[in-house]
Amino acid sequence: MEWVVVVSVLVMTVLSLLRVNVIIAIIIAALTAGLLSGLSFVESIDMLVEGMGGQANTALSYILLGAFAVAISYTGITTILVNYLIRVLTGKKTMMLLAIAGVASLSQNLVPVHIAFIPILIPPLLKLFDRMRLDRRGVAVALTFGLKAPYIMIPAGFGLLFHGIIVDGMVQNGSALTKGEAAFAMLIPGSGMILGLLIAIFITYRKDRDTSTGPLEGKENQEELTVVTFNAKHGWTLVAIVAALAVQLWTDNLILGALTGLAVMFLCIVVPFKNGDKIVSDGVSMMGTIAFVMLVASGFGNILKETGSVEALVELSSGFLGDNKALIAFILLLVGLVITMGIGSSFGTIPIIAALFVPICMAAGFSPLATATLIGTAGALGDAGSPASDSTLGPTSGLNADGKHNHIWDTCVPTFVHFNIPLFLFGWIGAIIL
Repeated sequence: MEWVVVVSVLVMTVLSLLRVNVIIAIIIAALTAGLLSGLSFVESIDMLVEGMGGQANTALSYILLGAFAVAISYTGITTILVNYLIRVLTGKKTMMLLAIAGVASLSQNLVPVHIAFIPILIPPLLKLFDRMRLDRRGVAVALTFGLKAPYIMIPAGFGLLFHGIIVDGMVQNGSALTKGEAAFAMLIPGSGMILGLLIAIFITYRKDRDTSTGPLEGKENQEELTVVTFNAKHGWTLVAIVAALAVQLWTDNLILGALTGLAVMFLCIVVPFKNGDKIVSDGVSMMGTIAFVMLVASGFGNILKETGSVEALVELSSGFLGDNKALIAFILLLVGLVITMGIGSSFGTIPIIAALFVPICMAAGFSPLATATLIGTAGALGDAGSPASDSTLGPTSGLNADGKHNHIWDTCVPTFVHFNIPLFLFGWIGAIIL
């Protein structure tokens, strides 16, 4: 019975690495776990669906945030930001990279639009990057930092979701924790990402680099930057953003925050009512896949827990690893890296690894803070560097608009080296000292 977890997780990871759709891979892995535990196909599916409700709140939050992101991009307010960056930072490579990392960071907490800003912000800057001989790998690292580090450390926007998923995963598996404690537990691993960003900007990608000619050479002018002046709609957009953030922090509920932002934008005619269907549809298109990954992953975790597979693995691990916390933490983080690299979503991974980690950590004597550090770090590991992750696909979509940026070697490898290595080390240290 103890091998059910190992086999099912391997099935999920291998299928994901073979580029099978993540949702299908998790369903097949869940069915594998059910069948190996003696359940029928129908019983396995029923248990999967029964467990999906555990992440319904988070999934709905993603959908509404997607709609909010589309509504914000509709106003063209980000074009003003692009104009400002070009005017102020031309020729200042280090400042440009730091500014891009800062702007990207806003997309997770203050203005929770996730990757929606990248196709708007980056393509108009590509010719400027080339004139500055700016290494685009540094830009990829800066963007991925902004897509990950803020939600790891800051309990607002997507950070509120991330910490909430950690808390839910721990509570559902028998360990108490608050969102504030989850945020505190992730400060040490998040610091590792800050170190990785600084190394990338000031050491690794500091030198000039000429971008090679791409298949779309000569077509960059398709992304000409339009002139946009600040107007009343942009003012109301800022009001909507502030209102969404205020409601979110006041109620500790991201759904209400996103609804508030959308309501302000529609009531103030920032976005016409006739475009409401398209806004929501585009939001679902952008964020729907992640939402369903989290739902199905929650169902998978439910099968592993309800069939007793996790308990059997805990007993085996306890006997094999003993009470060596350093070794246990190292192995758990390694497992998290493999799983998240396969799934490509830290949010979708948490419900699965929480079902595995919490019982093992409790048996080994880890504190709730240390357990949260392991779960959060293991979930974040692999998100940067995974070919299937939004944190790498988003930057590549913008940087490769002219065909000069390679997804694997120019985005995935640099982000893996600069973020997963320090995340692993700092998360390991945090789990030992907390």
